[in-house]
Amino acid sequence: MFRRKGNSLEFLLAHPGGPFFVKKDEGAWTIPKGEVQPKEDLLTRAQIEFEEEIGIKPSSTNWIPLGTIIQKGGKTVHAWAFESDLPKHFEPHSNTFELEWPPRSGKFREFPEVDRAEFFPNDIARRKIKSAQMPFFDRLRDALTSK
Repeated sequence: MFRRKGNSLEFLLAHPGGPFFVKKDEGAWTIPKGEVQPKEDLLTRAQIEFEEEIGIKPSSTNWIPLGTIIQKGGKTVHAWAFESDLPKHFEPHSNTFELEWPPRSGKFREFPEVDRAEFFPNDIARRKIKSAQMPFFDRLRDALTSK
C-alpha cells in the first residue's frame, strides 16, 4: 500500500512480531507477504496476506504489478502495489503464530505475525525495509511515472 503526501510517496511497511524482532528496526520491516500454495493465483494470495497481516481488506481495483525478488534466505516474493490509506486510529490486527518461548522451556506462546504497520516516506522506508525488497520502491515509482 502506498499513499501520496504532496509530491512524495509514502509506503506502508509491516514490522514482524515475535521475540526475535522486538529490538530490530532498520532493515527488519517488510511489505505484507506470505506463503503461496501451488497453482494459487499470486495476486489473490497477496490480497489475502495483506488482510491477514494488517487487519484490513485492501479496497482497490487498481493493482500495480511490481514483479519478483529473491530474498537473502532464498524466499521468492511477488509484489503488487495499490494506493490507499489506513483508517483513522488504525492498529494492525494480524494473524498469529505459536513459538516455544523462551527456547527449550517447553512453554509455547502465541505472537502476532505483525506487531506494527506504518507509512514511511521514501528515505526512511529505504532504511527500514529488508534490503532485498528495496527494488519494489523503485519499480512502483517507475510504474507511476510511466502512467
